[in-house]
Amino acid sequence: MTHVLRIVLPKGSLEKATFELFEAADLTIRRSSSVDYKATIDDPRIIDVRILRPQEIPQYVAEGLFDIGITGRDWVEETQSDVESLGELKYSKATSDPVKVVVAVAGDSPAQSVADLPHGVRVSSEYPSLTERYFAQRGIKADVRLSYGASEAKIPDIADCIVDITETGRALRAAGLRVIDTMLVSYTEMIANKDSYADPAKRHAMGQLMTLLLGTLDARGKVLVKLNVGSDDLQKVLSVLPSAKSPTISELAGGGFAVESVVEKRTINTLIPALKDAGASDLLEMPISKIVA
Repeated sequence: MTHVLRIVLPKGSLEKATFELFEAADLTIRRSSSVDYKATIDDPRIIDVRILRPQEIPQYVAEGLFDIGITGRDWVEETQSDVESLGELKYSKATSDPVKVVVAVAGDSPAQSVADLPHGVRVSSEYPSLTERYFAQRGIKADVRLSYGASEAKIPDIADCIVDITETGRALRAAGLRVIDTMLVSYTEMIANKDSYADPAKRHAMGQLMTLLLGTLDARGKVLVKLNVGSDDLQKVLSVLPSAKSPTISELAGGGFAVESVVEKRTINTLIPALKDAGASDLLEMPISKIVA
């Protein structure tokens, strides 16, 4: 396969998590320094790699400057970019949870919902377009002002409420703010230029990259357990053993069975002793790099 895809990756809060995901997917990103905006991936499907702010990525992909890009659904909605979604990549800065675009007010505000906010309410947000559409749809005339960060510090003197992202909610609570609505739930997402997606060779290459990335994400937090068990104890072992799908069972030449199953890593400390108690022997716990259905 010849090099066919130009890819743009997010700089900033998603950068480290994105680089780690690509490394685990055997798509290692290489660049001369941590501040370089150009990079390479030693893969026959990828011709060019750039690292830019996620706010800009949807528009650049829509315009055809790149074939595919990774950004948040929040920025696709904010820029109203006409792109093709290849699917969610369920990771974020700190967790595998999505970020939420929320409306927040001071903890002592009388507003319990957005409907309680008056006309002329001052709103500070890094998402002015999304915010203006949101309030307009609810019939509220809002004074929306672009924020370049630290929006939570602007209540109550500069703004009456903010529209901001949160992953855990800790920063908002620490600032004494209270969420009164969630505007959008945003996962990291792979997006594609529509003309590029219509090209069969490029679309096939996109699908192959997504297979590697999704397989890597699916394997996170899971391990492979392998064991042997005698015929008399097989059902007892199977009753203990959880599985993403049905366990694989193979009959052994000398009698008994070999069993293997994918399980959650967080359960392994109680699972292995329970399997041993149920009659399993020769237990192995093995890491998994990818799970591809």
